[in-house]
Amino acid sequence: MTDHAAHPPAATAQSSTDNSEGMSYLETLPSKIVTLYIPLFIMVVILLFPFYWMALTSIKPDEQLIDMETFNPFWVVKPTLKHIQKLLFETQYPRWLWNTMYVAAAATFISIVASVLAAYAIVRLRFKGANVVSASIFLAYLIPPSILFIPLASVIHSYGLFDSPLSLILVYPTLLIPFSTWLLMGYFKTIPYELEECALIDGASRWQILTKIVLPLAVPGLISAFIFSFTLCWNEFIYALTFLSSTQNKTVPVAIVNEFVDGDIYKWGSLMAGALVGSLPLVILYAFFVEHYVSAMTGAVKE
Repeated sequence: MTDHAAHPPAATAQSSTDNSEGMSYLETLPSKIVTLYIPLFIMVVILLFPFYWMALTSIKPDEQLIDMETFNPFWVVKPTLKHIQKLLFETQYPRWLWNTMYVAAAATFISIVASVLAAYAIVRLRFKGANVVSASIFLAYLIPPSILFIPLASVIHSYGLFDSPLSLILVYPTLLIPFSTWLLMGYFKTIPYELEECALIDGASRWQILTKIVLPLAVPGLISAFIFSFTLCWNEFIYALTFLSSTQNKTVPVAIVNEFVDGDIYKWGSLMAGALVGSLPLVILYAFFVEHYVSAMTGAVKE
């Protein structure tokens, strides 16, 4: 009986081993090529092709930009830096780049501060109607900017802020705070509440808990909210086009379109060079903080 009872576990182990070996065909090289490498290659090509096209166009001579039949449109012969040189030294592009950086950084800072306070209050203070407030904040993010820019333009004009970067700094948080608050709410919920209870028992105030416990643990969420807000400010077009009129105050997305498009004449070389150079700060930002961005977004979606 003892020997007979000892055999079934061995038989079960052998069976599980056989099953795992039987499923190993799904991990063979041909199946990986079809299910992983080919889709991944197609995705990478689709995502990187716009950057390749911008870089290619920015170094093409004018005759190659115009004559697509004689020259291969997907390659360049005798590349030139004329368009990039014209962009950096014959236009106000450095000033436009500074305006974009200044507006994006200031609006992002204001939005993150407000979003942290709002998200912590909704998640931790547990006041009556917190769920309604959180839902309302997220629904506010769904309002299209094209609906709001006309009434906001009237407000900006009445306060004498028209054609000033300050107008964008004050308006952009209306777009950034709702989503940033929702994202930080999801991340704050992943922080154990027991840590705050222990701090309250030790006599810590809510402000001390927020600054010394919650925020250090929520650094990935803060980085994610910062990247989202900064990217949205950097690429925003409608408000910048409406509120700014003078050339020296424009941001990069508006300036390169206004300055390098003359009626139906498009200066494609300088236009693509401006778009390429303007996208480099965001590429660098994502390259350094992409892991924190993905982890924070995952925590927010789980909630």
